[in-house]
Amino acid sequence: MHIDTPLLESLAISKKCGRQVFLKMDALQPTGSFKIRGLGLLCTELSKQGAKRFVTSSGGNAGLAVAYAGRKLHLPVTVVVANNVLEMMREKLRQEGAEVVVHGKDWSEADVLAQKMCQEKGVCYVHPFDHPTVWKGHATLIHEVKAAGLKPDAVVVAVGGGGLFCGVVQGLHEVGWNDVPVFTAETTGAASLSESVKAGKLITLDKIDTIATSLGARRVAEQAFVWTQKHPVIPEVVTDSQALHAVYQFADDQRVLVEPSCGAALALVYDKSPALMKYEKILVVVCGGCGISFDLLGQWGAKFAGRGQSFDGYGEHRG
Repeated sequence: MHIDTPLLESLAISKKCGRQVFLKMDALQPTGSFKIRGLGLLCTELSKQGAKRFVTSSGGNAGLAVAYAGRKLHLPVTVVVANNVLEMMREKLRQEGAEVVVHGKDWSEADVLAQKMCQEKGVCYVHPFDHPTVWKGHATLIHEVKAAGLKPDAVVVAVGGGGLFCGVVQGLHEVGWNDVPVFTAETTGAASLSESVKAGKLITLDKIDTIATSLGARRVAEQAFVWTQKHPVIPEVVTDSQALHAVYQFADDQRVLVEPSCGAALALVYDKSPALMKYEKILVVVCGGCGISFDLLGQWGAKFAGRGQSFDGYGEHRG
């Protein structure tokens, strides 16, 4: 279902942060994000086991991956999204052929309904991030990096529910790169992994409060927390403003639009995270995301400008 995506060295970003920055461009997947790697694999396996319909819950991108897989496999798909999911994303799901059900204030509440809808035989629940087959699919990203001849000194990855993070770390272990640290990027208001690491146990956030709705899991997968105990992991948290600023800069530098969730990872290099700057060769997983447009950038830019936060003129790109 997925494609091998380009691995690019970004001279523009490298010059800005004084390190070699490599980009794994999963924003170029057929569905616009890394999600198709793991979810495409899971849907394929479920179809071989007799699935007649897929039901999933999503902040948008996971649902799009399942809808795409369902269309390719000629199986119907229902995606349950929360009220905070943009209408633009809901329409993309419908265009892909999925039935869209809106329920709850965030992903956690939407997920409860999705699981309840899977009582009939042949109706298969597809978890958007917490499944071994999903992690196996996401791990292919690291295998592609190794095949390209690059061993990074550090990897940067955005974390929502933790599925991509689990896949990346699993991939690092599969290729024998157990020593490569992973920097996890979350936004303030959705930092469930960071809070769990601080507490030494899995933490469930009371609510999600971020423009990066794709990161909106109040609790990460248990395996994500387990990996923080077994692998060198450095949790980082950025503001919505930092994530959005990184989206603007990335559009200038690489001519690609990504969601603020992806911007959270990019912000670590653009803002020169002190811990990250200890490493010379940095791999950033450009996870992508379809919940982005020029109009949204303009709205968000105006919102933060109204709070007195400068975007160094990037907002004028909207015109």
